[in-house]
Amino acid sequence: MGKYSLIDLFAGCGGLSLGMEQAGFEPVFVNEINATFCETYINNHRLSRDRYYIGDINQLNAEIEKYLPLFKDVDIVCGGPPCQGFSMANRQRIIDDPRNTLYKAYLQFLQYVKPKFFLMENVRGMAQKIDEIIDDLHVYLGKEYTFAYSLLNAKDFGVPQNRIRFIIIGNRIGVDVKQIFNDIKSDTMPVFTLGDAICDLPKLKPNRIKNNNSIENEDCGFERTEYEYLRTDFYNFINNGRKISVLYNHKNRYNNDRDIKIFGTLP
Repeated sequence: MGKYSLIDLFAGCGGLSLGMEQAGFEPVFVNEINATFCETYINNHRLSRDRYYIGDINQLNAEIEKYLPLFKDVDIVCGGPPCQGFSMANRQRIIDDPRNTLYKAYLQFLQYVKPKFFLMENVRGMAQKIDEIIDDLHVYLGKEYTFAYSLLNAKDFGVPQNRIRFIIIGNRIGVDVKQIFNDIKSDTMPVFTLGDAICDLPKLKPNRIKNNNSIENEDCGFERTEYEYLRTDFYNFINNGRKISVLYNHKNRYNNDRDIKIFGTLP
């Protein structure tokens, strides 16, 4: 598959981008306010540093003119703006709620850049205000874009986690977005539990010593160690055919007397 251009907003360390890259997209510009998160992104990509904007998206919008040449004919803008105003008890419109400035900034960025597609993901409560969201998109983007949305659960896509997210996709090139969601939902994936994901991890003993993170052994665990995983269905699926021989960050934490008592009640 050829590469399609991707702008990643609220990028974090690149989790959403990873999936987009596996689907054939290539990041051409990244915005993340946290420099530490962005450093992880930088270290895992070949994208030059001048294609990263480490800072507030509102400031990026204020300087957008000098970046627009980089965004010409971009295929997709994706991101999940943090929004604290989606409570059903909140009667204020999303766009006017002062807690939702990042949601507004995301829409402003779309207005300036006019990508062929956009994707926004957020908490499931956002779906309850979809009429407002569509109105806001029309305010910022006019009638040029068509939209569709859905609630998708991570457990339906091979992830051992019950996590429902609101996804909205829009485009201005005439693609039937509802059919995109139909295709996504018709692609059957295996179902895994948390037990499938962790059943082969080495057993660690309770940690009874405070502030001993520097200690590494078979009882406490290791930040990095060579490890032979069981070739389970989950291992094969989640690694997509790759052989993994290193285990990272499998360490215990300090356990107080109450922790130990709770552990003793587990079957």
